[in-house]
Amino acid sequence: MIECPSCGRRQGPRLACEHCGAPLGAEVDSFAALALARKLVLDSSALERVYHDLSRKIHPDRFAQGSARVRDASLRSTALLTRSYRTLRDPITRGLYWLELQGEKLADNNNTVPPDLAELVFEVQDELGELRDAGSDLPRLRERTSARRADLEAAVQGLQGDLARNFERWDAGGDARRLIAELKAVLSKIAYLRTLIRDVDRELANLKAA
Repeated sequence: MIECPSCGRRQGPRLACEHCGAPLGAEVDSFAALALARKLVLDSSALERVYHDLSRKIHPDRFAQGSARVRDASLRSTALLTRSYRTLRDPITRGLYWLELQGEKLADNNNTVPPDLAELVFEVQDELGELRDAGSDLPRLRERTSARRADLEAAVQGLQGDLARNFERWDAGGDARRLIAELKAVLSKIAYLRTLIRDVDRELANLKAA
């Protein structure tokens, strides 16, 4: 139980006092910060509306004349609300956060290439090496690399579909152990594909700067 810095009433941790509406400055998880049940399938438009509504209610400007405790609570609650919104609005960061809530995380630094991506990783790195040493063949290799980038983006989109289906199974009460393994696998593949996309973008940018 925490005490509201404005009205003094005690209550469970939440973003704002349920009695007077003042910010409490309490540390709560991202779902609780946005007054959401712990469900992974979220309506992005509804999430944005909730965020903006809560932002107006606890914004520091509303409590500029309040006590030091209330002003501090407003600042902390606003920062927490913003972090929570940024975490939950993106499915990938939402999935990573969900792993944290389950006491899990991706492997440290995600150094192990998923087996079914290993060949792709080597192919892309070889192609980038050829691009760096292209010489007169540069136009063709640049076009090939741009096409490869589009393929990588499409692969990420496909994996986001897998991520969405994983979320649905979590919300339906599926087997947690199996779903954690599945979630880790999907997020790991997305992370590696995004790394490849960054590598491709860097090489293409270097060509433009040359």
